Amino acid sequence: MRILIIGSGGREHAFAWKLSRSPNCDKLFVAPGNAGTAQIATNVPIAVDDFKNLGRLCIDQKIDLVLVGPEVPLVKGIRNYFGEDERLKNILMVGPSKEGAQLEGSKDFSKQFMLRHGVPTAKAKTFFSNQTKEAERYLEDLKPPYVLKADGLAAGKGVIISVSLVEAKSAIREMLEDKKFGEASAKVLIEEFLDGIELSVFVVTDGKDYVILPEAKDYKRIGDGDTGPNTGGMGSVSPVSFADKAFMKKVEEDVVRPTIDGLKKENISYKGFIFIGLMNVNGEPYVIEYNARMGDPETQSVMMRIKSDLVDLLAACAKGELKNCWIEVDPSFVATVVMAAGGYPDQYEKGKVISGIGKVQGAQVFHAGTKASDKNIVTDGGRVLAVTASGNDMKEAIRNSYEAVGQISWDNSYFRKDIGQDVLRT
Repeated sequence: MRILIIGSGGREHAFAWKLSRSPNCDKLFVAPGNAGTAQIATNVPIAVDDFKNLGRLCIDQKIDLVLVGPEVPLVKGIRNYFGEDERLKNILMVGPSKEGAQLEGSKDFSKQFMLRHGVPTAKAKTFFSNQTKEAERYLEDLKPPYVLKADGLAAGKGVIISVSLVEAKSAIREMLEDKKFGEASAKVLIEEFLDGIELSVFVVTDGKDYVILPEAKDYKRIGDGDTGPNTGGMGSVSPVSFADKAFMKKVEEDVVRPTIDGLKKENISYKGFIFIGLMNVNGEPYVIEYNARMGDPETQSVMMRIKSDLVDLLAACAKGELKNCWIEVDPSFVATVVMAAGGYPDQYEKGKVISGIGKVQGAQVFHAGTKASDKNIVTDGGRVLAVTASGNDMKEAIRNSYEAVGQISWDNSYFRKDIGQDVLRT
């Protein structure tokens, strides 16, 4: 198959790495890609939401399958665009319709969807930009910590957890009145805080049937010990120790099936991934959020653990033929450590020359914010690399990943030192 991956991050490099190893992948393109994808595929400088030129590329290059990596083109309706064009509608695509992508594009929509279909989730109330006073009064009736969520897309940074009422009120004003996250915070959900351990569960579905992929745990905060502001993700591990067969059975019965059944009942076309962000609260799964695509950097860990041919799985998903499909999972343990630019998630510099990637052995270095420049690879984003390694146990996987991180450097690089340590303690 001739395959196009849309996106430029670590998730897309991990997809490209996995797909390129399949005998069923004849030619691989990535738009726009990064310095890592350029080494195993053909990068094409087209923006992820430039549907016209992405469509033209598919026609010119006779693309058989399109895999949509990030959320923006999904929420903007890339599947709908292709489906309305006679020349494009028969190209296989992994990624939901605009309607299905609302599961991620609107926190309010996804919350109401969960409530309609009995998916366990935290209590919440939505407030609009003209309801700051009402939001403040609602906060006064809650116990800390306070969870505030921008309704729309905010690059993984639209959630604020405040430990004090004063801080929470200040945050709600910044979000609703000052538009801290732009139009994404024109509506804000104030949500009940759930005390537990987070888990990421990934499902590939054709809208009728589904396959559950290896679970993972990611680390959103910038600082060790889960301190500081949220980021797009600073690392991940898989498997997760508490996600045993009994817990995952609850996840499937109480969360996955009601979600897929809900999509069918509401006639929402969905062929693609569903990321389910869970909280394990005293052994019971509660949904924190949905994403309409795979997570980053969880994809890097998950791809390392899938032994089956990913091309076959994605083609079955896009054709609506997932019934009776299954995957073989590697029993190894995997850890991913993200190396970021100093200053991320706030202001940071680009163009720093990266050294040492070629020295790495025993780990896979997935590129995210990188580009090639004058025979060098330089930084070109906040999250720059994701270093992924496996081991016979989690301790070994973490050690192997950090040993590889130690081989790589650039001016003012940063990474967390505690990825996976909480899993070792459970």
